Amino acid sequence: MGVEGISKMLTVQSKFSTHDNTSSIIIASNYEVTNAIQNSVYPSTTRPLMMSNDHNKFEHPNRLHLSPGNFTNHPCEGFAVPPILFDKKRTGPRHQAFALMPLQASPSPVLENLDYALEDSVTANFSNPGSAFGGHLSLEQRNKSFDITNSMTVHCGFVRGKKPGQGTGFDISDDDLLEMEQCHEETMAYVKNSSSLYKDNKVGLWRLVVVRNLPYEDPRRTGKIPKLLLHRLFPNVRFSVWIDAKLQLVVDPYLLLERFLWRKNSSFAISRHYRRFDVYEEAEANKAAGKYDNASIDEQIDFYRNEGLTHYSPAKLPITSDVPEGCVIIREHVPISNLFTCLWFNEVERFTARDQISFSTVRDKIRAKVGWMPQMFLDCERRNFVVQAYHRELLEQMIASGRNTPPIAVEPSRKIRPGSSRRAPPSKKPVVRRKKEKKSSSRRRVAKPVTWAMDAV
Repeated sequence: MGVEGISKMLTVQSKFSTHDNTSSIIIASNYEVTNAIQNSVYPSTTRPLMMSNDHNKFEHPNRLHLSPGNFTNHPCEGFAVPPILFDKKRTGPRHQAFALMPLQASPSPVLENLDYALEDSVTANFSNPGSAFGGHLSLEQRNKSFDITNSMTVHCGFVRGKKPGQGTGFDISDDDLLEMEQCHEETMAYVKNSSSLYKDNKVGLWRLVVVRNLPYEDPRRTGKIPKLLLHRLFPNVRFSVWIDAKLQLVVDPYLLLERFLWRKNSSFAISRHYRRFDVYEEAEANKAAGKYDNASIDEQIDFYRNEGLTHYSPAKLPITSDVPEGCVIIREHVPISNLFTCLWFNEVERFTARDQISFSTVRDKIRAKVGWMPQMFLDCERRNFVVQAYHRELLEQMIASGRNTPPIAVEPSRKIRPGSSRRAPPSKKPVVRRKKEKKSSSRRRVAKPVTWAMDAV
């Protein structure tokens, strides 16, 4: 790597079934709030920052600035998504993005030192929600964790055992933990195009990690551990990109870091929900789709309402949405972003596993204390670098209900003229090399010189 110790980055792809696909939900959404939203839609081809004539000022080439009048239906309407690159080796202008990597970590307002609570033994306290993995936080402990100071110790899962992955629940072998702690950046090395599993649990570039002793029976809640507590499993990683298993990354990860973090001086980026902006509306959509039991969702919403949760409106600007599409998270591992995901996970532990419902509450509480909040980009920008597939459960529902499944690309058959028959493709005959013929004369002929004439321009 060009910069030792700085360029460590990890791209993680979830292997858990999160059941977060809500593309089958048909619900009337109120897009009137978007008329007041002003945001920038980046061009389909990612370009780095450019210096203007004023060398102290950066310019964003080809950035499209949208005015409120542009939003008639949805902010993503008319966004041009480029075709997927067919050449897998064509990774894009990485060197340009890599050159813009900040040499120092992003600032963490107020919070400088973040430690995590450890307990030798956890006795189940049924008066407190949660689990032994999270420590059964009391309401008082939960509220205190939002009082941000210079140095803090918070619950962030893995409260048992010596370190995350060893006797804590969500246990990982020592060899895998060692690799995860070192986390040598491999994307600059060769990428072997292979799908076979080797003895070292690798598939091409990817290393498969087997997790045992899962702390939850619900796979959706289990999937939130690597999604939100990634900094605890990979303590020496500076940047990470989380991608749900339903997505396929088609863009170089360095371009994502430059586009959503380095270009905006941000330490956390997540996309808005593709349809909904309001938490109350998101909760009703989850109930209608059977994503979780209605009583638990109502209990969580009532709790947040009593804490002051309001409907989304343009009055919340510059906040552009209260509901994320959490299938992609791009982050820098600094104390404030680590605290955000710890407290977000604690809400998932305490209430439902639907992290879209608890996102805005954690964000607003931290923002009220230190002024920090995660960046949210348009869903069409997310679709600019990932390809989304359907969950198996959704495909089964579509087949059972008789709905059309996603089209499969089939090579079109060639038309045959009437009265003609299809001929079999000619067989390839071996090429027979002819012997070199003897020249009629031993005298060597010299070719005449050719003169090129060019008109003056």
